[in-house]
Amino acid sequence: MLFPFYNLWDNYWRQYRINAETAIQTALQRVPGQVIRVEVDTEDGLLVYEIYIRTTSGIIYEVTIDANTGEILEVDRQND
Repeated sequence: MLFPFYNLWDNYWRQYRINAETAIQTALQRVPGQVIRVEVDTEDGLLVYEIYIRTTSGIIYEVTIDANTGEILEVDRQND
């Protein structure tokens, strides 16, 4: 194998990173509604999912989830 470290990193991410579906389900447990956008980003060196949810009352929230642990880091109400 020419690049064994790629395989090592691939296995790391498979073992420790949660997938987008898990992040979405976690966010919906905190803020019920319709998911309108999902982004992967970094914040303070952490890989995070940013999930935007519209509630039944029309308010949009951004739920930030640690992509490694699945922990909800922040819930922000978006300004109109």
